[in-house]
Amino acid sequence: MLDTFVPTTLPDARRPRRTRRTEALRAFVRETSLEAGHLIHPLFIVEGTGISKPIETMPGHAQLSVDRLAAEVKEIRALGIRSVLLFGIPRHKDDEGTGAWDSDGPVPQAIAELKRLDPSLVVIADVCLCEYTAHGHCGVVRDDSGVVVNDETLPLLGAAAVCYARAGADIVAPSAMMDGQVAAIRTALDDADFLDTPILSYAAKHASAFYGPFRGAAESTPSFGDRRAYQMDPANAREALVEVQIDVDEGADLLMVKPAGSALDIIRQVRDRFPHPLVAYQVSGEYAMLKAAAERGWLDERRAALESLVAIRRAGADQVITYYAKEAARWLSTAG
Repeated sequence: MLDTFVPTTLPDARRPRRTRRTEALRAFVRETSLEAGHLIHPLFIVEGTGISKPIETMPGHAQLSVDRLAAEVKEIRALGIRSVLLFGIPRHKDDEGTGAWDSDGPVPQAIAELKRLDPSLVVIADVCLCEYTAHGHCGVVRDDSGVVVNDETLPLLGAAAVCYARAGADIVAPSAMMDGQVAAIRTALDDADFLDTPILSYAAKHASAFYGPFRGAAESTPSFGDRRAYQMDPANAREALVEVQIDVDEGADLLMVKPAGSALDIIRQVRDRFPHPLVAYQVSGEYAMLKAAAERGWLDERRAALESLVAIRRAGADQVITYYAKEAARWLSTAG
């Protein structure tokens, strides 16, 4: 009836919900895309053969020997995933992490095999010493104080980066959070004639409580102390931008923020200030929390996981390293 009609306060008032009415309309106006090609799949490589050892704290993931990579590559490529990030787990560890630059180690061997299996796959090699040192820290420790010696660690990171480049890595990714690591690795790569190998810097990497499951998976839990003396305080955003600027000045080609979920504001600020390709790492604890809650029926895993990845993309990340890569790609392929 006309006498019950209540007009809008503005005759031309827009109703945003008009474009939310159907899935087709929602997709039509969607601002942020999430595709399999945006996802980077992490792999944990061990020495030996015939090994596929499930990681208890990270359901759906396993430590793999190099001979198990063929099936993994076939699966991820069929899902549309174009890139992987490698972590190595050697049999032998020592105080300097010499296994990190052993050409017969798990990561160089995996790089060569992955490039043989699929030359178009983008292979990123993490560059750090924590998986290779007996004490589990990311650099050399020289005395009982337990302090990581920054400058003595730099040439070792450079040696590891050159080893991975020589094996065929497309990108090297220093994660040790040593001051000057990007410059040291750039110099080492250039001196070894790998001038075209790009560096993806873990530029803003926080000393996060969300790394726990990874440390079990990579067998890299520190045997004493913690990493707060060299990884960033999660409370500091301005410092994160300083760290990023330093790495840019030293020659980083791509930038990373880690962890992603608790640093969406920093992802946004880095995106706004720097033109470099930006990667964010949805870390093991973020993955494990969603898995645990889903197992208890507390949330819809598919919706929650995809929402979290969209949020990281919306914050400004071009690529997302995530343990949900395969599941998310599968879900995306069946969406709509």
